[in-house]
Amino acid sequence: QVQLVESGGGLVQAGGSLRLSCAASGRTFSSYGMGWFRQAPGKERAFVAAISGSGSSTYYADSVKGRFTISRDNAKKTLYLQMNSLKPEDTAVYYCAAQRGYGSTSKYEYEYWGQGTQVTVSS
Repeated sequence: QVQLVESGGGLVQAGGSLRLSCAASGRTFSSYGMGWFRQAPGKERAFVAAISGSGSSTYYADSVKGRFTISRDNAKKTLYLQMNSLKPEDTAVYYCAAQRGYGSTSKYEYEYWGQGTQVTVSS
């Protein structure tokens, strides 16, 4: 069982930066692939970024590539998402998720989800 708690969301102007964190419980954090997803009003939850258990492999949606960076600290059992050059279209609730795998880009392969944190980017 894994429990996930996101933090770090907020209101930021376009071009600004935010860093999201996701604190995990449980003893085997490093065995889980982790992902970030986001959901804007009226839209489906969409893949943002994922990372393997060791952190050696990362994956990004095309829309955030070059602007967002996913990372993890297994000793602290924490997942991060550094978001730079934010755009109004990045506005959404951001969720972290865990799966017993390599860090899939598909939301259907994730077993555990956090409650989400709101990110709002003003123009």
